[in-house]
Amino acid sequence: MRKIITLMILFSAGCSSTSLVTNWKNPDIVLFDANKVLLVGMTSNEEARVQFETKLKDEFSKRNVESIRSIDLFDVEFTSSEKSEEELSEVEQQLLNKDFDAILFTKIIGSENKETFRKRMSNLDWSLNSFNDDYLEYQPIFYEDDYYEEFTIYHAETSLYCICVGKERELIWRGNIDIIDPINIDKTINDYVKLVVFALKEQDLIFRKEHRDEVTSL
Repeated sequence: MRKIITLMILFSAGCSSTSLVTNWKNPDIVLFDANKVLLVGMTSNEEARVQFETKLKDEFSKRNVESIRSIDLFDVEFTSSEKSEEELSEVEQQLLNKDFDAILFTKIIGSENKETFRKRMSNLDWSLNSFNDDYLEYQPIFYEDDYYEEFTIYHAETSLYCICVGKERELIWRGNIDIIDPINIDKTINDYVKLVVFALKEQDLIFRKEHRDEVTSL
């Protein structure tokens, strides 16, 4: 588990716009295989939904796992109104009848605004030895409106559910992922999908991580 966490920190610490905050796996599940997965991106932004589900489908196809985008399964009428428990149960049965055995469900669950200094501590000039130097260097704090930079963090959640017979709606895995100031939607979606696939692979869920012979010491 420590190795998995370390790898995920390294994965999210680069130029990626996403980071894995929490990573939960059903303790009763060791391996989970899926033959046909429904990919659901819940958003009112139709363009983003198409891009996200398409990118996910491409990654599943690369790994020879059949997947279907929700946009190809749910019509506009289905997503334009609230659905009852009974209606969703009917959908679930239809999925079982069509040989689906898993749902990968992604949604935005919240957001928050953050503020940071334009200049960071790592860039401080330690040669400022006098009050005058110090004051002159940082006086823009008084009058420059952009001295503090604002950005938005979106909190997203991706869940893997089994819809196998007798185990309908069983939660297999859930990951909470922060999306940091998403300016470029293409890059954000690519980063998010890569992180989800990476997390599933590391947990041996649908995909399998490569096992290499390693010499370790405690």
